[in-house]
Amino acid sequence: MGIAERDFPCYEPAPMDRPQNIAKPEGKLAVLLPGLGAVSTTFIAGCLLARQGLANPVGALTQSGTIRLGKRTDNRSPKVRDFVPLAELRDLEFGAWDLFPDNAYEAAVSAEVLESRHLDPIRAELEQIRPMSAVFYPEYVKRLNGTHLKRAGSKADMVEALRDDIRGFVKAKGCSRAVAVWCGSTETYVEPGAVHQSVAAFEKGLLNSDPGITNSMMYAWACLKENVPYANGAPNLSVDTPAALELARDTGTAVSGKDFKTGQTLMKTILAPGLKARMLGLSGWFSTNILGNRDGEVLEDPESFKSKEVSKLGALEHILQPSVYPDLYGKTYHKVRINYYPPRGDAKEGWDNIDIFGWLGYPMQIKVDFLCRDSILAAPLVLDLALFMDLASRCNFRGMQEWLSFYFKSPMTAENLYPEHDLFIQLMKLKNTLRWIMGEELITHLGNEYYD
Repeated sequence: MGIAERDFPCYEPAPMDRPQNIAKPEGKLAVLLPGLGAVSTTFIAGCLLARQGLANPVGALTQSGTIRLGKRTDNRSPKVRDFVPLAELRDLEFGAWDLFPDNAYEAAVSAEVLESRHLDPIRAELEQIRPMSAVFYPEYVKRLNGTHLKRAGSKADMVEALRDDIRGFVKAKGCSRAVAVWCGSTETYVEPGAVHQSVAAFEKGLLNSDPGITNSMMYAWACLKENVPYANGAPNLSVDTPAALELARDTGTAVSGKDFKTGQTLMKTILAPGLKARMLGLSGWFSTNILGNRDGEVLEDPESFKSKEVSKLGALEHILQPSVYPDLYGKTYHKVRINYYPPRGDAKEGWDNIDIFGWLGYPMQIKVDFLCRDSILAAPLVLDLALFMDLASRCNFRGMQEWLSFYFKSPMTAENLYPEHDLFIQLMKLKNTLRWIMGEELITHLGNEYYD
């Protein structure tokens, strides 16, 4: 049991009221990205190509997905982007911070995710996107050494420098509002401590450069202070603390997280609900990843890996509910490994061995070999989160946005509420939230109205 659970009062999340008037997405939207690496450059390039009609943003629910309204017999299934008022791709302005001074084109070439056929048509636009200098204390990401860094006296000064960056970018690009999506590296594992329990404690910790305040927390704090919605794409603590949630509520800012649900965990949240639905038992689930990108290099550090391991291990337990089904899942062995393997680059491989059992206890096996591309899977999540977080802001939602759990390995929830990991329940929650926002009837899939 951590300090937050033992010694301090619970944080009360802000309830969401149905918006009476949703502000229109007028003007430009600044999309601010801590980290201009493989994920960010792949996301930016895809958006630039899509808005020129040169590529299809596959994987983005906001661009390709539909939403059913009313009865099945009503045949009302508009595109999500036509149903809720989302910002258009043409209105996005991309900004970033990074440890290295490379512009977005140079960073994309270095990441080796996209081929020249995708980068060459938008090279000039990518070269205009130059990162702001980063806030970076190497003790939180031990495998990286940056050269494009801010110099300031205290962590409080660092936050103020980031706030200046946000205001300066929004003004320079003529934006009416901004959102931020963390696309940086996984930090070393941090337990919530006294400095994370209130706004006052955190502000004091910033002044004293408290070691419990990591790089990502400073970015998040700056965004919350500037009323910029913040989505956490890594397993870092960032906004998942009483202090950050208190500030989010006080400033009326939306937050969501944490850790993009992409390769192996995506497969787990697809397969595990199926096993549970059919009441098939699970003896063990062994998962290993090999990847050669910057994330893989960072995760070679045991302390950074622990952050990712905690994020990855939680999904199965919450989906399968071993305390409810002890005979089926009470003795499941679950192991996760990640190995840095430079030859693969961003094209990682997730291999799963799943030992299940069925009728009369007879054993069976499932083998999954997912040859995926990390940034290709993450890029559409960044787009969806940027657009939905902007929508949440225009709906005057504040605090954690659990309806966006669909996108995360470790969804944030209210105190003492278990997270929902089942991908299909998450999607139903997301779409029902959109229906609720727009005053449409929620879909339960009961269906008795068709059988009078």
